[in-house]
Amino acid sequence: MSELDVLVIGSGPGGEGAAMQAAKSGLSVAVAERHSEVGGGCTHWGTIPSKALRQAIFQWAGMRANPLTKALGGGGVVSIPALLQAADGVIRKQVSMRSDFYERNHVQVLRGTARILDAHSVEVTDQHGGRERHAAGHIVIATGSRPYRPADVDFSHPRIRDCDTILEMEQTPQSLTIYGAGVIGCEYASMFRNLGIKVNLVNTRDRLLSFLDDEIVDALAYHLRDQGCLVRHNEEAERVEARDDCVVLHLKSGKKLMTDALLWANGRTGNSDGLGLEALGIVPDGRGQIAVDDGFRTSVPSILAVGDITGPPALASAAYDQGRAAICGLGAGEACDRRLGRDVPTGIYTTPEISSIGRTERELTEAKVPYEVGHSLFRSLARAQIVGQTVGMLKILFHRETLAILGIHCFGYQATEIIHIGQAVMAQPAPNNTIRWFVSNTFNYPTMAEAYRVAALNGLNRLF
Repeated sequence: MSELDVLVIGSGPGGEGAAMQAAKSGLSVAVAERHSEVGGGCTHWGTIPSKALRQAIFQWAGMRANPLTKALGGGGVVSIPALLQAADGVIRKQVSMRSDFYERNHVQVLRGTARILDAHSVEVTDQHGGRERHAAGHIVIATGSRPYRPADVDFSHPRIRDCDTILEMEQTPQSLTIYGAGVIGCEYASMFRNLGIKVNLVNTRDRLLSFLDDEIVDALAYHLRDQGCLVRHNEEAERVEARDDCVVLHLKSGKKLMTDALLWANGRTGNSDGLGLEALGIVPDGRGQIAVDDGFRTSVPSILAVGDITGPPALASAAYDQGRAAICGLGAGEACDRRLGRDVPTGIYTTPEISSIGRTERELTEAKVPYEVGHSLFRSLARAQIVGQTVGMLKILFHRETLAILGIHCFGYQATEIIHIGQAVMAQPAPNNTIRWFVSNTFNYPTMAEAYRVAALNGLNRLF
């Protein structure tokens, strides 16, 4: 039995962040991973492959719309399997790079399924049934999550997919129903519609992505419909009928949606089953998620949990930094900023993409905070005109009196990239965190980042 300072279960972003922070802090650490390669769901069937597919679709759609392509008779039909070939190359590079991280930092990767025996020991069972027990001062659970699968839906049927299996389709459907209009549902609706596939997006709520700023939500709904996506709000599934030639989604409202395939994207479940948690007094909720305190500790102080298994925000970026913060909280190495893994920007890879950080107008109004808004419409930016991506906007919410930035919301080309400029300014101590920063510094021209200067001037002009 080996003895470690830290044993991490799972090698996705949360597990990697914890393992690397522990190794850099001089702790002895090992990572248990049940799959044959490191990287977790993020690398193999979630974030990386889906975003690589999105980029391939984006490039193909742009090429097809190019007048030169039309003149040469190109830009014809393309299949999902063909587009996914690009994703496979990215996955291989990611796995190689991350494997090298563990090797260079002397972090042992334990191949097998982990089960927690007590507060300080874990048993890892390999693929041949061999078992090895490992003792550790602290255990970090970073097992991630998986798509929620209702028992009455036959996911073994080739026409019914979830978010993990949708990218394994061997045929490109002509029509698709997506049940669940959360982040993943909206992203796939946008992707498949850009491939020319007819899409029904079924939302169980009254509006899309209600955690976003209302203006951004309205823009997303408009552009999904403008692209030809049929969005149905306030609908609930009654049953799924799988046929040889189609799938019929029966809704409680009486509607029937018949399409070539169905993507079930209604929620996720934490991968907490099989870990032996209940015997330790750690009881996951109905969706398999584990409650933690501000230091990411569970009800057993020596056992921590990070990433999707702890619930929202369920982002790879947040999971990685939560892993780092959890180890810093043990007093290892330099102290991490208390905001690490918590104050994170939202990135949604629809077309156009969305990113935001801070509070929304709705939240500020309810809190009776006196704020003002600065807008920049992308159609007015030279760079957006040059690249032909004029749909979108950047809005800055700032305090009317202190001018401190309260929230930044972006919809459009490179939104997930330029959000970090605003994030950096927001994080500065007063008085450097105000909207005046954007008019006191020079931006390259022409760039998308120039939207900050335009929005700041627009907002300051609203003051009286």
